[in-house]
Amino acid sequence: MSRRISPVIPGFGLTLGFSLSYLSLIVLIPLAGMFVYASQLTLTQFWTLITSRQVLFSLQLSFGTALAAAFVNGILGTLLAWVLVRYQFPGRKVIDAMIDMPFALPTAVAGIALTALYAPNGLIGGLFPFKIAYTSLGITLALIFVTLPFVVRTLQPVLADIPREVEEAAACLGAKPVQVFWHVLLPALLPAWLTGFALAFARGVGEYGSVVFIAGNIPFKTEILPLLIVSKLDQYDYKGATGIGVFMLLVSFIMLLLINLLQRRIQPKL
Repeated sequence: MSRRISPVIPGFGLTLGFSLSYLSLIVLIPLAGMFVYASQLTLTQFWTLITSRQVLFSLQLSFGTALAAAFVNGILGTLLAWVLVRYQFPGRKVIDAMIDMPFALPTAVAGIALTALYAPNGLIGGLFPFKIAYTSLGITLALIFVTLPFVVRTLQPVLADIPREVEEAAACLGAKPVQVFWHVLLPALLPAWLTGFALAFARGVGEYGSVVFIAGNIPFKTEILPLLIVSKLDQYDYKGATGIGVFMLLVSFIMLLLINLLQRRIQPKL
């Protein structure tokens, strides 16, 4: 007679109920409340709000710099993950630990430090003939700093699971290094790379603390969308701030959905 093995955690019904309750309290109810509050705006008011020149510029700046930072980290993060996984060298563990610094460091502190370094009279900014701080380049730099861990930590376990024997076998069969990367490594890395890219992009779109100082917050030049929302709140325009937040959420959801659909189309080919 077979004995029934008890699960480590309680049954499906209890765990599912707890998960849904937790998700509702932390995510779904606040988001639903934002949509409900934004519904106080008429469609005409909402359309006028999101099509205003200031909102459109801030939207373009926020999403453009977030995409640029995600692409840069997609390249640099891949190289860094590769070095940390495939090579042993002195100080490797220190570098590996430093990658998580943006998670532990308050974003406002990071923003102040980056501004001090890359300002026109800063230690690094003074070396360049063009401005870095108080431009879109400075915003992108701050987002690169904040979102780097998402790409590296997503790719590291995937790289660690790819056996070196596969690469060596391809090389023994006459494949060049570029062919090994394109036909052996890239198919295995691409889904994880897209995941890291999506996480970095989503984090960059809503980033405020590290960007607000280095941006300079100049309207129609360096005013990011989260700052515009805060400005609306300072003016007690709660409906306008909520409406911009809803619009920002919808655009982010659509872009992340497209990235996930692309990832699913690639996955079966592996």
